Amino acid sequence: MRRIPWLGFASSTAALTGVLLALGAGAAAGTTAAPVVRFAFTGDMALAAGPAESYFTGVRGELRGDVVLGNLEGTLTDRGSSKCSPNSTSCFSFRAPPAYARLLRAAGFTVVNLANNHAFDFGLVGETDTVAAVRRAKLLTTGRPGEIAYAKVRGTRVAIVGFAPYPWAQSLVDLPAAVALVRKADQWADVVVATMHAGAEGPEHRHVRPGTEWFLGENRGNSVAFAHAVVRAGADLVVGSGPHVLRGMEWYRGRLIAYSLGNFVGYHTLATSGASGVSAVLHVTLDRSGSWVDGDLAPVTLAPAGIPRADPSRAAIAAIRDLSRQDFGPDAIAVARTGALSPPR
Repeated sequence: MRRIPWLGFASSTAALTGVLLALGAGAAAGTTAAPVVRFAFTGDMALAAGPAESYFTGVRGELRGDVVLGNLEGTLTDRGSSKCSPNSTSCFSFRAPPAYARLLRAAGFTVVNLANNHAFDFGLVGETDTVAAVRRAKLLTTGRPGEIAYAKVRGTRVAIVGFAPYPWAQSLVDLPAAVALVRKADQWADVVVATMHAGAEGPEHRHVRPGTEWFLGENRGNSVAFAHAVVRAGADLVVGSGPHVLRGMEWYRGRLIAYSLGNFVGYHTLATSGASGVSAVLHVTLDRSGSWVDGDLAPVTLAPAGIPRADPSRAAIAAIRDLSRQDFGPDAIAVARTGALSPPR
């Protein structure tokens, strides 16, 4: 396994691969437990100016882990021109003040995924401002072409790579290039996580189907082919976003694939009715070899304004259990009534 030098918190604007952050507290003296990495993942976050102090208060206890990743569906900028024409009623562009990056860090996030269809809503200047804002907040980014986020967690090397079917993202549809980037990450890392922003949107697209998905004339990728390919290339966990609804979870070659975690936060930006308002925080623990230790789902509901809170009805647990069984049969992840996850027997 190739080693790279310790870089602290630094960036390489040329290759986009030289970002490394030390995460997690050191092991207590005298402990003998095998090293593990605890992850937390959320779905789509389309931030907008508003009562930002309340955006994460209802779910802060679930944003816990050594690596906490969310899909930042939009920009953090005060500059640039929207991709949408002033009179458009079917085009959406998202942005929030750059200072909101500090709210993400304070809520518990350590990494944001920028591989999605809204990362370029305000052009290159919007993307540049977003990256600068999250870096100032000591957050890692992933998802731009060639970008790998590196972290060390109590000595375990973690690499995170993001993919989407857009030119400003690492390509989801170019499978050979995706495989090559995962293999590059795996040369250094003990554990590799891949994110994918894939699939058609809305409640009618909750099921994972084989083949390429199209939405509004866009190729949204073949999520099954992509996820399987990157697992074979060395990814130890694949987590999806994009459909704005929950999708099922598959167990493939000893690795978890979560096809969509739905919406997570979006103050008057994302739909919240019906299935669009049912969400979850995914917790996964892997050992240093990338093998499964345990996992669970924390069910979340989005208030009508798009602010997440704990869901006493626990609707996400039943939804993911049913979708997983329907779409993957014997290869579905097992979902207990408590939300605990386990490999199929």
